[in-house]
Amino acid sequence: MKRNGLMTVLAAGFALAASVGAHAQNFPLRPVTLIVPWPAGGSTDVGMRALASAAEKHLRQPIVVENRPGGSGTLGPGQMAATARPDGYTIAQIPITVFRFPFMTKTTYDPSTDFTYIIGVSGYTFGVVVRDDAPWKRFQDLTADAKSNPGKINYGTPGAGTSLHITMEQIARQQGIKWTHVPFKGNAESINALLGGHIHVVADSSGWAQLVNAGRFRLLVTWGVARTKNWPDVPTLREIGIDMVSNSPFGIAGPKGMDPKIVRVLHDAFKQGLEEPSYAAAVANLDQELFYLSSEDYQNFAMRQIEEARRFITELGLGPKQE
Repeated sequence: MKRNGLMTVLAAGFALAASVGAHAQNFPLRPVTLIVPWPAGGSTDVGMRALASAAEKHLRQPIVVENRPGGSGTLGPGQMAATARPDGYTIAQIPITVFRFPFMTKTTYDPSTDFTYIIGVSGYTFGVVVRDDAPWKRFQDLTADAKSNPGKINYGTPGAGTSLHITMEQIARQQGIKWTHVPFKGNAESINALLGGHIHVVADSSGWAQLVNAGRFRLLVTWGVARTKNWPDVPTLREIGIDMVSNSPFGIAGPKGMDPKIVRVLHDAFKQGLEEPSYAAAVANLDQELFYLSSEDYQNFAMRQIEEARRFITELGLGPKQE
C-alpha cells in the first residue's frame, strides 16, 4: 500500500511537471496583456502601444495594452505582482518609480523579489516646458525667479517619486531654491493644467512635443547627455551649469516565478519588436533612444536601481514621515 501510494505521488508529480513543460513549450496560446501604468495618450502609452504592435507579429499572438494609471506608475505593476499568474499572459511596463516607492511609502510588493524581469526597452527625453506667454525665456530665468520667491513657482509631474519629481528636487537642492510640486497621474493631465494656467511649469517626457512644435509651449531645457535631435537649439542641464542627466530607463517584467522558457519567448519577441522600423519611427517622434537590456542584464540593472533609490530617497528626505 505504501509503495502504491508513493508511486501515485510520483506519477502525479511527473504529470504536473509534464503539464508545466508543455505549457512553456506551447506558449503563447492566447493574447498577452501588457499593463501600461499610465493614462492613454501619454508618451509612455504611445511608445508601448507601438512596441506591442511591433512585437506581436513575432509572438504570433495579439498583445493587448491595458492602461492602469495611478501611484506614479506603480499601481499596475503592483497589482500584477499580487494577482497575476506567472504564466506569461500578464506582464507590465516597469517605470523606475517601482524601485523607489518602497522607500517612500508602504507598498504591496518588493521589487527585488516580486517580479521576473524580461527586457530593458528604452529611456525618456525629459524637459521643462512653460506656456508661450510665460515670462521665463531660459531655464536660468525660472530658477532665478524661484530663488527670489521661495514657494511661488509650482511645477507638475506624472507623480511623486518619478524621475521628474526627483530631478526637480535635486535641482532645487543644488541651486538653493524652493518650488512646489504638483503631482498628476500622467502628462495628459499636467499638460492640460499648464494650458489652463493652473500651474506654472511642467517637467515631463516628450508628451509636450506637439505643443512645443506648435509654439504654444516653450521648452527651456532638456535633461539628456546631449541636445535632442528634435529640438537642437534647446540646451541641456549640463550646458547651463547643472551637472545632472536624467532619462529614467524602463523595461518589461512579469510576476515572480515565471518559467525561463516563457521569459525567453517574450524577450525574443519584444527584442525583435524593438528592431522593427515602425517602432523606430514611433520612438523617433518621441525623441527616445533604445535602452535594450537582456533579461539577465535587466535583472541586474533593477537590483542596482533599488540600492541607488534607497540612498537618494533618504538624502532628499522623501522617505516616510516619522510619527
